[in-house]
Amino acid sequence: MLFAPNGTVPRADAASVARELPAFEDHSAQEKRHTTCYMCACRCGIEVTVEDNRVRFIRGNPDHPVNKGVLCAKGNAGIMKQMSPAKLRNPLMRKPGTERGDGEFVEVSWDEALELLTERLREIRATDPKKLAFFTGRDQMQALTGLWAQQFGTINWAAHGGFCSVNMAAAGLYSIGQSFWEFGDPDWDRAKYFMLWGVAEDHASNPIKIGIEKLKRRGAKFVSINPVRTGYQAVADEWVPIRPGTDGMLALSMCHVLLSRDLVDWDYLGRYTNAPFLVIDNPGHADDGLIARDEAGKPLVWDTAVETFVNGMTPGVQAAMFGEHTLPDGRRTRTVMTLIAEKYLDPRYAPEKAAEVCGLSAETIERLALEMAHVAFKETIEIECEWTDWAGRKHDRFIGRPVAMHAMRGISAHSNGFQTCRALHLLQVFLGTIDVPGGHRAKAPFPRHTPPPIKPARDMAPNTPLTAPPLGFPTSPEDLVVDDQGRPLRIDKAYSWEAPLANHGLMHMVITNAVNGDPYPIDTLILFMANMAWNSTMNTNSVQDMLRAKDDQGDYKLPFLVVVDAFHSETVNFADLVLPDTTYLERHDAISMLDRPISEPDSPCDSVRLPVLEPDRNVRPWQEVLVDMAGRLGFPAFVDEEGKPKYDGYTDFITRWEKAPGIGFLAGWRGEDGTQHMRGAPNPRQWEKYKENGGFFQHHLPEHMRFYRFANRDYLEWAKAVGFNPSSEPIVMELYSEVLQTFRLAGQGLYDGPLPPETVDRERLVQYFDPLPQYYVPLEEQRVDQQRYPFHAINQRPMHMYHSWDSQNAWLRQITAENYLFMNRGRGERLGIADKSWVWVESHNGRIRVQVKLMEGCQEDTVWTWNAIGKQSGAWGLSPDAPESKRGFLMNHLISELLPAADDERRLTNSDPITGQAAWYDLQVSITPAEPEEVESSWPHFATVKPLPGAPTPPDQLRYQTHAAVPLRRSFMDIIKRR
Repeated sequence: MLFAPNGTVPRADAASVARELPAFEDHSAQEKRHTTCYMCACRCGIEVTVEDNRVRFIRGNPDHPVNKGVLCAKGNAGIMKQMSPAKLRNPLMRKPGTERGDGEFVEVSWDEALELLTERLREIRATDPKKLAFFTGRDQMQALTGLWAQQFGTINWAAHGGFCSVNMAAAGLYSIGQSFWEFGDPDWDRAKYFMLWGVAEDHASNPIKIGIEKLKRRGAKFVSINPVRTGYQAVADEWVPIRPGTDGMLALSMCHVLLSRDLVDWDYLGRYTNAPFLVIDNPGHADDGLIARDEAGKPLVWDTAVETFVNGMTPGVQAAMFGEHTLPDGRRTRTVMTLIAEKYLDPRYAPEKAAEVCGLSAETIERLALEMAHVAFKETIEIECEWTDWAGRKHDRFIGRPVAMHAMRGISAHSNGFQTCRALHLLQVFLGTIDVPGGHRAKAPFPRHTPPPIKPARDMAPNTPLTAPPLGFPTSPEDLVVDDQGRPLRIDKAYSWEAPLANHGLMHMVITNAVNGDPYPIDTLILFMANMAWNSTMNTNSVQDMLRAKDDQGDYKLPFLVVVDAFHSETVNFADLVLPDTTYLERHDAISMLDRPISEPDSPCDSVRLPVLEPDRNVRPWQEVLVDMAGRLGFPAFVDEEGKPKYDGYTDFITRWEKAPGIGFLAGWRGEDGTQHMRGAPNPRQWEKYKENGGFFQHHLPEHMRFYRFANRDYLEWAKAVGFNPSSEPIVMELYSEVLQTFRLAGQGLYDGPLPPETVDRERLVQYFDPLPQYYVPLEEQRVDQQRYPFHAINQRPMHMYHSWDSQNAWLRQITAENYLFMNRGRGERLGIADKSWVWVESHNGRIRVQVKLMEGCQEDTVWTWNAIGKQSGAWGLSPDAPESKRGFLMNHLISELLPAADDERRLTNSDPITGQAAWYDLQVSITPAEPEEVESSWPHFATVKPLPGAPTPPDQLRYQTHAAVPLRRSFMDIIKRR
């Protein structure tokens, strides 16, 4: 008998089929530890199972506010990143007598390395601090590195944002007090219509996937605006294949449709924006285009109730939205809204005209605008909740316009991206969707005042900290970082007349400017997590050549290069000194609200990384090294009255350092007993509390403080109390930018203050610094022959990889180990280009040989590829013949960090003229078939990178296991009987 009547296996039968079980792993020897993922920028919470100092398993932390337990391929593959043979093992110095770039190194001790670097930095700091340039990649600790640079006294510090997102950050912070990406999120739980602009499939991978699932489950419409249909776009209800670089025209044409149909939230504009403010109309004078103000500097509006000029911030004022009014002194004024209507109702923004620019149909443009308006105004949602606005007015509910948007590099990485992002925000404001239920919601510490009241540092002195951070927000030409002759003071020319609002710096220009001595030579460049000799530069060949360049005396034009990284990147090959960092599983990190926190719209959050493994190499966390060097160099914030180091390492610094009384890097469990949150005295057990809570802190806002935070009195007062904003004044959204107008006046020669000395800068200020959002053709596109280079060429990262960090990963390489140039199938066939054939791709700056893959989901004027798959042979611990170096390629070989030369003009950066954002996506190319004898390999090829001292042999197996596999050979009877 097989089974007893009750379905159980009789004892005798069970005993007869029982056999000795195999020896499985001992789970009692394993420990689960929590930390924060670093396989991309999402910063998801993870639970790592560890045994014998090896990772057994990584899974998502189900309690974490960002990913709620979800984890992507990158996160799971953190195991193989930890196992990478490319990990640096010891400090290295370039071997005496060898040339930079030869990859010849000798191992040195940490004491030798830090003594050498500290003494070099000590001399620079005591003589000319700007001779140190310190630039970081995706480091996620910019509050610390920025503080370190400020204490050193150099203005030459910035992070990766000038590559990535400064256009969005600046556009939002100069208009609505927040923006896309890490500044705010769509209201995934309530939105009924979602429009995604230019977001590649790796961006915010897990949170967006979770959000899209919510939208689809509820039946909300998802529209994707993107030249390429992959990733998120593939599951959109509608794909809009826009021509690259024209998103601004599309958004402004939608504004045209809304204005022409009177589909605008007038109450929202009148109450929360500067739409009713009066603008002086006085052509040819220094006040033209400025906001009319009273004697106290308050903006003036026309009060229709009393028919006179009043302070526009007066509670209850009935401000006219339209009209022309003459001030008592005789000057003419017009409301901002009058200027907006005049500009965008012009036929050049009509859908028929925009369709020609964007490569879309006029019917599509109009329909999308009307669909959003219908959802915003006919499907309004309400949340009953009492709240009080900044003026003391009581409300019994929050009104929500459930249209949400999100955007990223597809709009940001163009030289018109700043104005494009402003155009998107204008469209959102027309619909009344900023920080409302169902719309786009800010994440703490945002929203902030427009712009935040932080000015970039300018003045430097030996052995003296800067009086302000190196980065800030100029509000007029007086705030530029230039000398008395108008020449740039920063090595990257950020905050100069060439890029006045460069809030993230111009990292892509540092090497070029330093080697050219323009505006001056430097002594030492420190690069942290920035692969500037390969995929993080806009011109790989020329940058490598510049790093090798010498002057007439035979000295390197860039005298000393320090590379800090955890892995053997291509840039390590060019270092004079290599400092090996830990991996993210081996160190502490503070992901701080002073920096780029993990906040959610309803809850300010921050998190930490906690070491789950002990390093098995002679490496140190860069954070620890920075704190150590700050003490050695005697930075005032890091030493006591006797000049001795104040902090016992990084964790002690994070615990005890305060930006202001009660405000430090971590917001949770403050106060001496750990009972205070957001603000309180340092708590010596703070790291322990984070560990006990799974590595994160979350403060839930009460319901009455969750919306309209730009005007919500209780939220504004709380935000001031916890240090987010310096005042509790309302945050007025600036549809019209007086800041931009001051720079335009300077370009016109009318500004009563600093003026640009060169004609080219004056012309750029007049042309591009429109105080209202504008569309203009990207700068490179203006300068290249459209007939010769008919294709737009863009690159993006696959969902399973992030920058060059993960194309070394043994598991992820099995998904993608080479890349194709993707092309519209119909366009390719018309040109006689076959699927998987080889072609030459040429730009004004170079050419590459690649393999083509035809696809339907690609705008016909666009070609694209995956970023950073191509590798230099031998780098990243890969074998010299790895497919990444033989069949992979970089689009970077085609891009120039400088615009094509124009007659009688200095060479200008290939960047947004307002923010300095690198214009990666402005590239235009031609495509021609390769000859038969040229196929089977990508081009160009670079010399194979030599292995580092003590480097392990590249593995020939792509699997990983902590235990021997247990073979289970079971009979059918055993399978059906054993429980």
